[in-house]
Amino acid sequence: MFKELKEQVFRANLDLVKYNLVIFALGNVSARDGDCIVIKPSGVEYDKMKVDDMVVLNLDGNKIEGKYNQSSDTPTHLELYKAFPNIKGITHTHSSHATSFAQAGCEIKALVLHMLIIFTTPFLLLVI
Repeated sequence: MFKELKEQVFRANLDLVKYNLVIFALGNVSARDGDCIVIKPSGVEYDKMKVDDMVVLNLDGNKIEGKYNQSSDTPTHLELYKAFPNIKGITHTHSSHATSFAQAGCEIKALVLHMLIIFTTPFLLLVI
């Protein structure tokens, strides 16, 4: 039922590793379709993860599909989806540069068109 969305979320999660935005199993991507979201499972290493491992939940956090527990970041994702109904996806990373800026209390301004495009697409980028 959620095959295409699960595939998209799976691929987006693998991109986090490809672009060195995460280490170990930290960070995740979720995406929304109507009143349901698909999110990375908790604690599953990226190199062992499969499309069918993605977890499908309703906006109340009830599991619809998935053999694993959902990401521990799911409550934050759900609150954002509820507060901002136009959001179609969320990316949570632990990139070393963004983390350094955050720890130093420095603002990261969107200075180039590419950054503006990233921040205005349906995927909301959260850097924590």
